[in-house]
Amino acid sequence: MPQAFPLFPQQASTVAPAVDHLFYFLTAVSVFFGTLIFLLIFYFAVKYRRRSKDEGPPKNQVVNNIPLEVTWTVIPMILVAIMYFWGAKIFVSNATPPKDAMEVFVIGKQWMWHIEHTNGKREINALHMPVGVPVKLTMTSQDVIHDFSVPAFRMKMDVVPDRYTTEWFEATTPGKYHLFCDQYCGMGHSLMAGWVYVMSQEDYQRWLNSGVTGTTMAEKGETLYHQYGCITCHGTGKGPAFVGLYGKPVKLSDGQTVIANDAYIRQSILDPSSQIVNGYPAIMPTFKGQVTEEQILQITAYIKSLASKERNLGTP
Repeated sequence: MPQAFPLFPQQASTVAPAVDHLFYFLTAVSVFFGTLIFLLIFYFAVKYRRRSKDEGPPKNQVVNNIPLEVTWTVIPMILVAIMYFWGAKIFVSNATPPKDAMEVFVIGKQWMWHIEHTNGKREINALHMPVGVPVKLTMTSQDVIHDFSVPAFRMKMDVVPDRYTTEWFEATTPGKYHLFCDQYCGMGHSLMAGWVYVMSQEDYQRWLNSGVTGTTMAEKGETLYHQYGCITCHGTGKGPAFVGLYGKPVKLSDGQTVIANDAYIRQSILDPSSQIVNGYPAIMPTFKGQVTEEQILQITAYIKSLASKERNLGTP
């Protein structure tokens, strides 16, 4: 027998049921009130139609009805409040990845997805991930706005040039799921698709370790750290040290305090004069146009790898 046409994609992530339940509620409320309003309009149009040219308005016409007005004000307000807080709860949960989430880096460009794992394994238009493990995607675009969407996970997020966006999910069912770009990005937009492969943790580890050159993203970042001469300042005390930097507050020369996260590191590389660390001279040149988005992610991975080490201005 032919399979029934699926109304919705398979639920394959921890958040998918919550998103679907909210959608069912919104749909039910919309259908109920849409149908009720249409029937009332039809009923009143028939009941109170003008039957002759001489017929005037009814003498007992109701001018106002306070209980009725309170009812049709309070009930929609309660329903809208339920929708808001329910949706906000799901949004906040989706916007806060677990601290132990596995990191994967994504670069969107016309018209392909470039994906890199922390051990240096790369993929094009495909994402392999283990089942039952939270995965955090750090994403940016090399050209125009894209959107990383996995319908089975009920997740989508814009991928924007010159900044980082993140999304996370935890797959619940092994399988192969569609990956799309949900933002029109040019003539080849329809071709910017791929697959997400959810595997058992044992199969994922075998895949992850197969064909790897042995150079992790952090190691590639360390190579770039020496290649571009970063050690000249950041390893001698002329500039802030990288050891123990990531995730810590940084006081700037203008009195502001920022957190040394991915966005801070990226901006410091491309526009160093915008965030001068307090106590250090503004001597760092811009590397805009000299490093790619992929290289910035690798340098960031290297700085992250130093986060747990003791800070020392004489070390990188």
